[in-house]
Amino acid sequence: MSWLLLAAGLGAILYLISLYNALVARRNRYRNAFAQIDVQFTRRHDLIPNLVEVAKTYLRHERATLEAVTAARSAAITGLRAAARDPGDTAAMRQFGAAEQDLSGALGRLLALGEAYPDLKADATMMQLAEELTSTENRVAFARQAFNDAIMDYNNLRESIPANLIANRYGFQAAELLDIGDPALRLPVRVSLVSGVVNS
Repeated sequence: MSWLLLAAGLGAILYLISLYNALVARRNRYRNAFAQIDVQFTRRHDLIPNLVEVAKTYLRHERATLEAVTAARSAAITGLRAAARDPGDTAAMRQFGAAEQDLSGALGRLLALGEAYPDLKADATMMQLAEELTSTENRVAFARQAFNDAIMDYNNLRESIPANLIANRYGFQAAELLDIGDPALRLPVRVSLVSGVVNS
């Protein structure tokens, strides 16, 4: 009888250890997934100054739009850095998502404004940058989906019984999905090689 109790107790301890390890593994998975988001958003942020420089040549009278893009980029970089320090920090993820939404809106306005300037639309450098931005937006979408899938997997385990007992005891906090807001603002910029940049 005592051997059965001992075996049952040992089995329960091993099971709880495996739940703890599963929580650690899933937390590490979403942190790794965020590292890919970091890479893609950094690439996106790095393209923007070149885009603004090319646009400045043609949009001399549209200074407010150019400044809005620059300010939104700066806020997005700050948000990305805060989120990268701890991808599980709910407030940091919300701030980052809001900053990226603002940046997408500012970029959309810049590219839409570019439609009114045929010379800017036809500029080879602008077209190349817009193509790179489109490619980067697609990579961002894939990285964001992988991150959100990893977060969902972690949160599902964290909230399941009996894993929630381990999670609460050892500080495994709920993690936040990366939400960039209005789906229309997340659509990638389309580029037509014939007519230039089109914001969709």
